[in-house]
Amino acid sequence: MFGNLKRLLIGRPLKTTELGEQKLNKTKALAILSSDALSSVAYGPEQILLVLVTISAAAFWYSIPIGVGVLILLLALILSYRQIIFAYPHGGGAYVVSKENLGKYPGLVAGGSLLVDYILTVAVSVSAGTDAITSAFPGLHGYTVEIAVTFVLLITLLNLRGVTESASVLAYPVYLFVLALFILIGAGLYQIVTGGISPDLHSPLGTPVAGVSLFLLLRAFASGSSALTGVEAISNAIPNFKAPAPSNAARTLAAMGLLLALLFSGIVFLAYYYGVTPKAEVTVVSQIAEHTFGRNFMYYFIQGTTALILILAANTGYSAFPLLAVNLAKDKFIPRMFTVRGDRLGYSNGILFLGALSILLIIMFHGQTEQLIPLYAVGVFIPFTLSQTGMILKWIRHKPNGWVTKLIINSIGALISLTVSVMFFLTKFAQVWPVLIFLPLIIFAFHRIKKHYEAVGDQLRLTTCEEAVPIEGNVMILPVAGITHVVEHSINYAKSLDVDQIIAVYIPFEREDEAIFVEKWNKWMPDIRLVTLHSPYRSILQPLMKFIDTVERKARESSYQVTVIIPQFIPKKGWHNILHNQTSFTIRAALLFRKDVIVTTVPYHLKK
Repeated sequence: MFGNLKRLLIGRPLKTTELGEQKLNKTKALAILSSDALSSVAYGPEQILLVLVTISAAAFWYSIPIGVGVLILLLALILSYRQIIFAYPHGGGAYVVSKENLGKYPGLVAGGSLLVDYILTVAVSVSAGTDAITSAFPGLHGYTVEIAVTFVLLITLLNLRGVTESASVLAYPVYLFVLALFILIGAGLYQIVTGGISPDLHSPLGTPVAGVSLFLLLRAFASGSSALTGVEAISNAIPNFKAPAPSNAARTLAAMGLLLALLFSGIVFLAYYYGVTPKAEVTVVSQIAEHTFGRNFMYYFIQGTTALILILAANTGYSAFPLLAVNLAKDKFIPRMFTVRGDRLGYSNGILFLGALSILLIIMFHGQTEQLIPLYAVGVFIPFTLSQTGMILKWIRHKPNGWVTKLIINSIGALISLTVSVMFFLTKFAQVWPVLIFLPLIIFAFHRIKKHYEAVGDQLRLTTCEEAVPIEGNVMILPVAGITHVVEHSINYAKSLDVDQIIAVYIPFEREDEAIFVEKWNKWMPDIRLVTLHSPYRSILQPLMKFIDTVERKARESSYQVTVIIPQFIPKKGWHNILHNQTSFTIRAALLFRKDVIVTTVPYHLKK
């Protein structure tokens, strides 16, 4: 039943040889891996205005030079990550660059930051998309959490079906959003050129504004730079591209940078020219669309596609998180399960883990994750800074052809990224301080996991000095609850092995039951020794474990191995299990951590 449901939801399993068919072309990759960056257009310009409005609406003209600064940073990042793509064509992005050039711990800081950031990407993006829906339909405000969780479940399920299938479905909304914003920007510019928008709605460029300081402008710049989150995703996901993967990834990155620059510039300019003031209940894009088209089809089309892109921005996390997790797992910093491909050749454990934690965040914050945006942004700019710094050291050490130009590009990117990171800590410390706690904790967890894997490897390696303990014989202990086919089947199995002694153990709660069972046993199986352990406190585990310990101590002196055989009948229907005590499971769980005891379960399948 579970298998049929899984096949229905996820699809038929794919052979490993079909992996090549799961690679992305540039068109699909642009939609899937750029959705996070492109969706930032919906809230990046708004973040600039939210800072400037603390002075006055007259300060909104500063959004234009701040927007230019964001574009310069975007250009530096695009050029920098293009270099990373060709320098590290197997993916890994900031984690691999930082680890190889700066050392293990800077690499773990970058990797840990990005893992958390991708979780925040899903939670923040889906919540923002849900807010866009509830802005258009206020009656849905009370169902924000339910709507957001439903979207996360749907995106998770879609990604479990495979990269290609999810890309085929999710590409359409992304390109619809791009089309909708280009229509909005084009229509807005047309109205401005034809005089349809009054120039009195905004203050002219260069208008003196009291109270403006360099610190405030840097704070607005840092806030606006949140529009650049997701730029690094393509460098993490190079293995998902069709060959030649590095070239295709670089072209996709350039296309994403161009689209992001055009859309961001257009929204910033229209917001300034229209004199849009950020409001809690209505987004800036919504206000621009209403100014341009009114509340008609185009308004709802733009709102709908904006909501979709915000929700689907989460898919960037689903594309990049599992691949980053694979790199960390290969280096033994997180569990090996993240390296396992699922039925559809995706890294399904990473996908499920990401979806579960994102849902947890949405529920914890009641779907209002706006306060996580600064934490989300600083989680990106820390890896930005580390990866650019790592590339600087790479060029200085190796000095390849054209290394000076590459060094300058990465130096500019590192300097601006560092400035943005510092500004986030200085201006939004109340919102970003958790990074100072969770990053050390994550790195400590990485360290402990790595130490565990190394310890396991040392102990399992055949070159270890520890000699194998010789086994001279075998003593089998068989707990029994009655004289049944289950017990008979287990005894027959034990007899088929080369064992020195089989001991059946019966644990009665009443003396009368003990005498009756001994008599029946001696008649039924006189050649098998029976030991009875009366339990006045009605415990099965305590006397059984005590007996096993006694036998094990004596067996150890003769280099004998103790094996506990657990008879277990298997009901035909799964729900029948709840009708039985599951004593065998309890015994097996108790024996699992006994160092020198082997546990064998002998199943007996019931026919009805």
